[in-house]
Amino acid sequence: MQYRYIGRTGLRVSPICLGTMTFGTQCDKKEAFRIMDKAYEKGVNFFDTAEVYPVPPTGELGGLTEEMVGEWLQDKPRDRMIIATKVAGAASGWFVPPTRFGMTAMDRHHIQKGIEGSLRRLKTDYIDLYQMHWPDTIVPIEESMEAFDRLVQEGKVRYLGTSNDTAYGTTKANMTASMKGYKRFESIQNNFSLLNRRFLDEMKVMCENEKISLLPYSPLAGGVLSGKYNTDFTKGGRFSSYLTSDNPRIRAQADRFLNPKTVASTAQYVELAQELGISVVTLATAWSKQFSFVASTIIGATSAEQLDDTLGAMELYLSEEVLKRCDEIHSNILYPMG
Repeated sequence: MQYRYIGRTGLRVSPICLGTMTFGTQCDKKEAFRIMDKAYEKGVNFFDTAEVYPVPPTGELGGLTEEMVGEWLQDKPRDRMIIATKVAGAASGWFVPPTRFGMTAMDRHHIQKGIEGSLRRLKTDYIDLYQMHWPDTIVPIEESMEAFDRLVQEGKVRYLGTSNDTAYGTTKANMTASMKGYKRFESIQNNFSLLNRRFLDEMKVMCENEKISLLPYSPLAGGVLSGKYNTDFTKGGRFSSYLTSDNPRIRAQADRFLNPKTVASTAQYVELAQELGISVVTLATAWSKQFSFVASTIIGATSAEQLDDTLGAMELYLSEEVLKRCDEIHSNILYPMG
């Protein structure tokens, strides 16, 4: 196993990270344990969760995923595991989370409440990587970074990260941390896949120059890159039901992920994978982790069997010729997710 470092930290992680947002809704505890067992047995030492999980977030189920992960962790050597979780993003952001009755903010109070709850549910006395789930548009970043830094000084957190952030937001946060003497964000968790290459436009430069690691999520573009929607994208997955939703945000998400351009692009990646003799899932996962600024690609599953193809990318490195073919497919249909 070739472990990688996150940012400028001492965190050595497997090139594949197991995301857990499905645990508690799309799969029960028994299956969640099977998924975690299989990933662990294959060498995965990096597990990512959040206080708002499982998804879709609800006030009743929030925190259930962390409880499952915490219970599973009890017979594992804690120092061998790298555990990441997230404090719920601000209610001023892209949507209002049900956590703490929809009153969330990136202020001292909510960051402190968030870590206390996560430590309790995960049954551990420290978090390896504590992340802001998405930025706050109201609370000054100085207050957020001071609150995060305090957790590091208290020994509750080893390192900090952000997610769903911009180059400006991440850079401003870290400049603030530098000027104030606070710990900085060492990682960013953003959407990145063969169908969504926007990270390469600007964020890549920030990561490379500031030594910040990307932890890409949704390498399969919400399952679209599995090819399951290519026969009839009105049936067979969560975006099929999203297409008929009355919720404008959900409908917009469905239209972005599942549209004629993403389906057409996926068909070409499926054809390439077949030529290579591998699953398109393996191809997409391998592509997402084959960048110098990527520390670990976050995968998800609703059954242990689904891990076969994603974990198949763990030590797979695509040739320059294959990478070029992928670029050509992208050139044929630029930015299929917009």
